[in-house]
Amino acid sequence: MAKLTFKFSRLQIFTHVAAWVPMLILAWDAYRGNLSVNPYQAATQRTGDTAILLLILSLACTPVNTLFKVPEVLKLRRPLGLYAFLYVCTHLFIFTGLDYGFNWNLLVNDLSDKRYILVGLAAFLCLLPLAATSWRWWMVRLGKNWKRLHRLVYLAAVLVVLHFAWVVKGDVSRLQGDILRPLLAGLAVTLLLVARIRPVRKRLSGVAQNLIPGRSRPRKPLHTPAPAAVKREELSGD
Repeated sequence: MAKLTFKFSRLQIFTHVAAWVPMLILAWDAYRGNLSVNPYQAATQRTGDTAILLLILSLACTPVNTLFKVPEVLKLRRPLGLYAFLYVCTHLFIFTGLDYGFNWNLLVNDLSDKRYILVGLAAFLCLLPLAATSWRWWMVRLGKNWKRLHRLVYLAAVLVVLHFAWVVKGDVSRLQGDILRPLLAGLAVTLLLVARIRPVRKRLSGVAQNLIPGRSRPRKPLHTPAPAAVKREELSGD
């Protein structure tokens, strides 16, 4: 009987461990009663902040590989995205279950006054099919449509930033109040999305090639075999 072997790099192990740290700290603070005078609000904010950070890191993997040719970071896109979705689900559960007590009538009534709820729900609905189809079986089954579907993450990222900007106590349009974090998140998402535009991506790759010592253009092989494993990897998105 063949043995199943799992090989993880140090970077992958660090990523998995680090992704759980905010959840463990949150659980510990909740157990110790250290979540401020409004624990539900504090827990909602913490899980939301972590979800945004992990989503941005997931989006950053491809540009980092484009600039620095570190293919190992591409293996982090899926786990980072799934961890971001985990924190989004926890964020949604705390908000609807603990804060609102699953009172759907009250929640629906607040949709008209609290637009951030509607935008946050839209972001969740964008991320839901991505998390459900993130496994290799779906990559093979959907083929090129898998890549098209997972471009929804770009829309989700924009909606998440908009949700964040409307949640904080400030006015982003007037640059007043607590707006630094949503502005930084918005700037990061904008840069990461722009870096995916083909001309920009080629330009960045050329600039990085000239700036990074020892980096040279890879020689084009005389024969370009296309094993099944390589074909499957091409479905992993951009």
